[in-house]
Amino acid sequence: MTLRAPRPCPLCNSLCNALRARLEGAVAWDIAALALRVFPASVFWASARTKVEGVAIKDSTYFLFEHEYALPLIPSDLAAVLATLAEHALPVLLVLGLATRLSALGLLGMTLVIQTFVYPDAWQTHGLWGACFAALIARGPGRLSLDHLWDRGR
Repeated sequence: MTLRAPRPCPLCNSLCNALRARLEGAVAWDIAALALRVFPASVFWASARTKVEGVAIKDSTYFLFEHEYALPLIPSDLAAVLATLAEHALPVLLVLGLATRLSALGLLGMTLVIQTFVYPDAWQTHGLWGACFAALIARGPGRLSLDHLWDRGR
């Protein structure tokens, strides 16, 4: 007796193909884009929270920007304020999916500065962040974003 594989049901086969196409397309990107927004944003948000006490920038933040995070061409006090503001605002925008490409570009710029001038040996970590931001800049935030709602409303 020879066993033969059952013939696939044409309806089931059609439904499976449609579901697979859906999951491989927009739905998969929507989920991936959400993860690409949330996880690196959480790193920058956590860093931002260490720089402030209440609404004031800590003295230790100014010290770090003067001694450890010293950047060429930008005074350390200004760099401390700009970085603290950016690390608070851009992750929130990124998680919400609002001005996503611009927020990702800002965080990519910060990542490049950190990699180049502050922690050049941390290229693996910075590469992961940069890849997330590059993907968002290239493909956008997906449908699970305020940008998508904004575009649909116009």
